[in-house]
Amino acid sequence: MTAHRPARIPQPPYYAVVFTSLRTEGDNGYGEMSEQMAELVEGQPGYLGADSVRGADGFGITVAYFDTEENVVAWRRNAEHTEARNMGRKAWYEAYSVHVAKVERAYGWDRDE
Repeated sequence: MTAHRPARIPQPPYYAVVFTSLRTEGDNGYGEMSEQMAELVEGQPGYLGADSVRGADGFGITVAYFDTEENVVAWRRNAEHTEARNMGRKAWYEAYSVHVAKVERAYGWDRDE
């Protein structure tokens, strides 16, 4: 089992895009597209990292971090991301919501540090 650690992010302020979703049954190409989107967002200007989990019931939460609101908007407007979002509505999600927030304060702790 691989241990996952919280994303390392800079001091605030920055932006958090919180994506919560409920998956439909079956993969239907979701796994491949999810990997493609993870690779794509890593090259997106202003992308700082992400934290993501999905339960056995299909409910998932992904929080992506960006340096500016403009870069959040640019990610939303990315053509390949738009295509994935449209496929999500057609085949992969029962429901989803997106919340964009400016992070003013953040802190954490890591035993290994």
